[in-house]
Amino acid sequence: MKTIRLIYPQWQGGNIAHWISDIPAEDASRGYYLGSMLLNFLAPKTEDETFVVPVSTDISERMEKNGVLDHDIISRQSQAALETLAIANPDKVVTLGGECSVSAPVFTYLAEKYCGDVCIVWIDAHPDITLPGDDYNGYHAMALTACIGMGDKDIVGHLPAKISADNVCIAGVRDCEYPYIKQRMTDLGITHFSPEQIAKDSNLLTDWLLRTGKSKVMVHFDMDVMNPSDIIAAVADGPEGGLKLSEVIRVINDIAAIKELVALTVAEPMPRLAIRLKNMLSELPLIK
Repeated sequence: MKTIRLIYPQWQGGNIAHWISDIPAEDASRGYYLGSMLLNFLAPKTEDETFVVPVSTDISERMEKNGVLDHDIISRQSQAALETLAIANPDKVVTLGGECSVSAPVFTYLAEKYCGDVCIVWIDAHPDITLPGDDYNGYHAMALTACIGMGDKDIVGHLPAKISADNVCIAGVRDCEYPYIKQRMTDLGITHFSPEQIAKDSNLLTDWLLRTGKSKVMVHFDMDVMNPSDIIAAVADGPEGGLKLSEVIRVINDIAAIKELVALTVAEPMPRLAIRLKNMLSELPLIK
């Protein structure tokens, strides 16, 4: 079984600068790029092959197309990720993002590889099931619907497979943002658990996993699922009521104990302090 580490610093799926006031807007927009690189720097050293998806840092002109911000760039980078996976031919993938949409090429690649014998646990404060034309145009909020096979045909149409909604579970969701998103989660039949339901133990989640009948699981871990009072590592410092870091670690390990874990994504690190330090260094004499 071949495992690879995929560094996928895509930031274009986020439309987030207006939520982050303590760092310059362009740095905030591209913060996920630096966050991805820092995750790789901080992660344990690995003997597994490491691949980097080429991602543009050009921010000169961000345009919406078909209801998706930076549509064409995201489409190209998704294709680059799929080409990287085709060359590497992995059986398991650790993805260090980048915003949430980095899971879409990886999860659909593995769904095709394993002929659908996979399920998804999406650990996130948000459902990520928006669609083009909804109130928010960031593709990272469309990541899970893309995995299900819904969304912009120019992007989603190139993904190699789709995962049925009844094989998807969202864990730790506490902010649907719009009433129609909450209703869509119900209409699609996606199982979901609040932080309170999985904080003390993982029984509800592991019971669901066993009922799927799938032998393999793919886990997406968006860092905004964590409670801000425990750790602020994502874009927003609220709402409260999220999981503790120790609880997230327990949940993921409990998942891996009962199903074969073939994909783990860590997504949406927003390294505010590192960005401020970087900007400080760029202003000092002799370092410029």
